[in-house]
Amino acid sequence: MSDPAPTRTEGLAEEARAAAERAARASYGRLLAFLVARTRDVTAAEDALAEAFRIALETWPQRGVPERPEAWLLTAARRRLGHDWRHRGVAAAAAGTLALIADERQEAEMAEIPDDRLKLLFACAHPVIEAGVRTPLMLQTVLGVDAARVAASFLVSPAAMAQRLVRAKAKLREGGIPFDVPGRDELAPRLEAVLSAIYAAFGTGWDDGVNPAAGVAAAGLADEVIFLGRLVVALLLAEPEARGLVALMLHCEARRAARRNAAGAYVPLSDQDPADWSASLIQEAEAQLNLAANAGRPGRFQLEAAIQSLHAGRAAGRAVDPAMLAALYGGLVHFSPTIGAQVGRAVAHGDAFGPVKGLALLDALAEAADGYQPYWAARANLLAAAGQGADAAAAYAQAAGLTDDAAVRAFLLARRARLAS
Repeated sequence: MSDPAPTRTEGLAEEARAAAERAARASYGRLLAFLVARTRDVTAAEDALAEAFRIALETWPQRGVPERPEAWLLTAARRRLGHDWRHRGVAAAAAGTLALIADERQEAEMAEIPDDRLKLLFACAHPVIEAGVRTPLMLQTVLGVDAARVAASFLVSPAAMAQRLVRAKAKLREGGIPFDVPGRDELAPRLEAVLSAIYAAFGTGWDDGVNPAAGVAAAGLADEVIFLGRLVVALLLAEPEARGLVALMLHCEARRAARRNAAGAYVPLSDQDPADWSASLIQEAEAQLNLAANAGRPGRFQLEAAIQSLHAGRAAGRAVDPAMLAALYGGLVHFSPTIGAQVGRAVAHGDAFGPVKGLALLDALAEAADGYQPYWAARANLLAAAGQGADAAAAYAQAAGLTDDAAVRAFLLARRARLAS
């Protein structure tokens, strides 16, 4: 017996849920930033916005989805904030409520909700906020990344991360931090923190993008983060590192579809068909990178983008120059000597100057990179190229055991099996 057809009420409920999910995915960060810029209270704004979404799921099925869902949610959240302030007897309740009412009266004239995310990003990067929590704070509040994913990305327990975020939000509320783009004297160090947070959020979406079950949500996050990068560029046209970051993300996003074949198997960059890359995203990335280079102030993100640009040259029929790649990685390590950059330099040197050279660079990282999966994958490839089959097989097994991606694990184990045969 077939399942009964959904009733009209069930259909409206599903439509309301889908509309709320679209609004959350597309506008959560913008709505929260708008509220925080006016209240200085991240926690209260988060609670009010959560309540607005809850009310939407209760009322939209009966009354229909409003013509402007984001504006409806903003109005509901503002009213909740005003109610909470009056109920708690907050000293600034009168002034705050008047400000919220004034905003609400202007709503009919607003073509769209103002985007205050950049202001909130810089507030999160203020020196009064502990350095180790700035990026998690931005990821959760400005970009709407789930708290559990933030904790997992930084290899700490959800409880510990929650405590750090609560303390940081209290500092935003009580520290008198200006919600504005800083002046020139304060810009450089806080811009680095902002750009790092945006790139970390992109990396989170990039990791999700290899999971077919998360495809739409991951692509949505990547689009949102790239939009935020473009926003930073638009507001800070003289900052080449912002352009470098956008170029880097666009080059990576251009290859998203090529990372898996039709069967879902992992395809490494060297084996990808350039015809599967997005020509329009590559073109935009190259334009941003060229504009950044014209400023004559190189930096980490520009060099990372230049590395990706070198690989993207395959789409135009240009082979990757191993010596140039090694030189770019050398520059990257100079600006940002992270484990990832140093592993990349070792791989590039192995390709340019022989696997023994690359292995020597990896040997210097052995202790620091012991649990770092790309280190073991790189080591396995270089050992195999050097003819050290047994050691390479062990390294492939180690790399496979350190990844949560089933497709990558299968790829590494297949390479190990080929060594044995």
